[in-house]
Amino acid sequence: MNILVTGGSGQVGFELQRRLSPLGRVLAPTRAELDLSDSRAVDAWLETSRPELIVNAAAYTAVDRAEREPDLARRLNAELPAQLADYAQAHDLRLVHFSSDYVYSGHGDTPWREDDVPQPLNVYGRTKLEGDRAIQRSGCQHLIFRTSWVYSAHGSNFMQTMLRLGQERHRLEVVADQIGVPTPARLLAEVTAQALQRRLESGLYHLAPRGTTGWHGFARAIFRHTIALGLPLAISPDGVIAIPTADYPTPATRPLNSRLCLDKLEEALDVALPHWEDPLVSTLAESLKG
Repeated sequence: MNILVTGGSGQVGFELQRRLSPLGRVLAPTRAELDLSDSRAVDAWLETSRPELIVNAAAYTAVDRAEREPDLARRLNAELPAQLADYAQAHDLRLVHFSSDYVYSGHGDTPWREDDVPQPLNVYGRTKLEGDRAIQRSGCQHLIFRTSWVYSAHGSNFMQTMLRLGQERHRLEVVADQIGVPTPARLLAEVTAQALQRRLESGLYHLAPRGTTGWHGFARAIFRHTIALGLPLAISPDGVIAIPTADYPTPATRPLNSRLCLDKLEEALDVALPHWEDPLVSTLAESLKG
């Protein structure tokens, strides 16, 4: 089976290539080989390569820059998923797509369920929601996994930024009132493979670890576990100072509540997702090995 993985150079795409290889021949074209911002190039590539499964890990994820580049964000987050979904429907294929907690309003403190009404606060969230809805309207076989706060041992992400800053500074101010759950890219890839192998019913699912924290708590955990793994840092966990979102203004408004209810996926796959700190330790260990 030929499996197309878009966004293969990203942190989720990298893990997907490793985890999906036992299921078939993974096709992960680079940006030089396939410009995903060009719809005609995508059509031509699909007709030439004829994938039998599409896993869309490509996205425009620069949340603040999306406020200045809404057209490019819409192309990658909405139009590309729609294009892939139309191809999947026309050729009776399955499409896997990754969405975001940013489609929700961030109000309250109750975990969001899949049937809650989305109310995105920024361009990134609105374009991700457009992509979700386009896939659902297409009628293709699909799995949409909404997740949050993705990180990995590869690429650019919050964990990597903290590791760099933690070696340079004794004190950091980190937002504490945005609550969600850090999700390792490897977990996304592992559950995706399991869902495909078990023919999980088409639909929308939340996929993240159990438990919740803020960015402040996430940073403290990164430093605590890094020190325990033997890497000396300039900072200690106590050097991470909690601040409110109001003290760290950004071009794009962030949701304060990114909690996700995971019951639907756990019941459908009969699995227990790990607590968020468990995969953090193994991801840190991999990152520190270089």
